[in-house]
Amino acid sequence: MKISWRSEILPIIFIVAAFVLAAVAWPQAPDRIPIHWGLNGQPNSYAGKIGLFYPALIALGVYVLLLVLPRIDPRRRNYEKFWGAYTFIRTAVIAALAAIEVFTVLWALDVKVNINIVVPVIVGLLLMVTGNFLGKIRPNWFAGIRTPWTLSSTESWNKTHRLGGRLFVLLGLALTVAAPFQKTWAFTMVAVLAGVIIVTLIAYSYVIWKRDPEAKKLAGR
Repeated sequence: MKISWRSEILPIIFIVAAFVLAAVAWPQAPDRIPIHWGLNGQPNSYAGKIGLFYPALIALGVYVLLLVLPRIDPRRRNYEKFWGAYTFIRTAVIAALAAIEVFTVLWALDVKVNINIVVPVIVGLLLMVTGNFLGKIRPNWFAGIRTPWTLSSTESWNKTHRLGGRLFVLLGLALTVAAPFQKTWAFTMVAVLAGVIIVTLIAYSYVIWKRDPEAKKLAGR
């Protein structure tokens, strides 16, 4: 599996931009940088000035990790079948972390942004993007919906990911819509929906595996 550096340009730009933004803001930034916000939208945890670089550093670490994992996956050959989708999802994750870097810098420069709206919207959009490409992911050990049954049945893997893609889009949309309300009931409903989706996908993967004759042969039944 060869990496096309043309496909890596965009995530690299996001990472470099995040570091440059933090560096530019460094002289004006205070000695304490907010790194966590409470339900009231106010910071409740701080780091030293180096905290300005935390989202950029996380983005770099995630980028390297997601680039390395396919190399050590026992089923690495399958990545060739969905490398485009995998690259798009990786880029979306890095873009989300770069966006968080922007809002971290804004807070450090005393530009108050409502994190309780911004972060759920970013996560919601990320879920919708991921959902649109989830059905293209093929069996592997690191990416996707990995249950004992999806890992034991190609049919279970493919059908569970197709259903999961639609449900991820639904969950992302629900989270994006709930964010502006900033109400406990709204986020509770999203959390319940997430729980239902998780249970549904686990159960569904089992049902499809149970019906798959090839999986039964592999299991020695």
